[in-house]
Amino acid sequence: MMKDILEEIVAHKRTEVQETLQKKRSMKESLRTSASGIIAEFKRKSPSKGWIHVDAQPLDVIPVYARNGASALSILTDEKYFGGCTEFIRRMREEVDTPILRKDFIVHPYQVYEAKVIGADAILLIAADLTVPEYQELLNLAHNLGLEVLLEVHDPKELDYLQAGVPDMLGVNNRHLGTFHTDVQTSFSIAQEMKSRVEGLRAAGVQEEDLPVLVSESGISSPDTVKELRKAGFRGFLIGECFMKEENPGQALQDFINQLKK
Repeated sequence: MMKDILEEIVAHKRTEVQETLQKKRSMKESLRTSASGIIAEFKRKSPSKGWIHVDAQPLDVIPVYARNGASALSILTDEKYFGGCTEFIRRMREEVDTPILRKDFIVHPYQVYEAKVIGADAILLIAADLTVPEYQELLNLAHNLGLEVLLEVHDPKELDYLQAGVPDMLGVNNRHLGTFHTDVQTSFSIAQEMKSRVEGLRAAGVQEEDLPVLVSESGISSPDTVKELRKAGFRGFLIGECFMKEENPGQALQDFINQLKK
């Protein structure tokens, strides 16, 4: 009798775990179908500029981002350099249903498990931080846990990482990680090569729904720039400082999206 009860409990637990792993909000699909594609970022601080909005609280900003049209949310969890913490995501998961990207320098499997536990829907993997085998390991782990992956590159050579595994989103950071200088032209200069690599994946047999969505990150401050980036093939636009430097970041996002519609 005891064995029967144990088997029942374990069977239920296996089903429970599987359902938890399968539950997810798709950042990729949100960007693919969104009219704006804005990934609104909660970032209080940066290494180059110091505090951007020192007294900003997640509860005052992130739900307003979600209500005002953000396609996805990027939340910094690095404390020392960006003024973030993992608790921000844990708290906000109960407040919003918009997909959440854990933005951090992820270099170890522990951080991937942690992202799942705190409620993130996607993680950022930066090619410049990882060897190809490390990227492949973290990508596979994330997908096994039901997390999506945004692979970030900075130059065409890093697009070779695609050979080790297809991410859900392929992003280019317009900010140089060494100098932290931003130039949106970086996205335009690499856009054609990014699209060419995606076409290569399609030709190799990757299904349409599994091809990565292109994302432009950082340094975007004008709706006109978003319109031009969309023409170049991008569907996601990660914007942080443009909103966070304002007294009301959520209102700044709404105004930005309203201008996009004109």
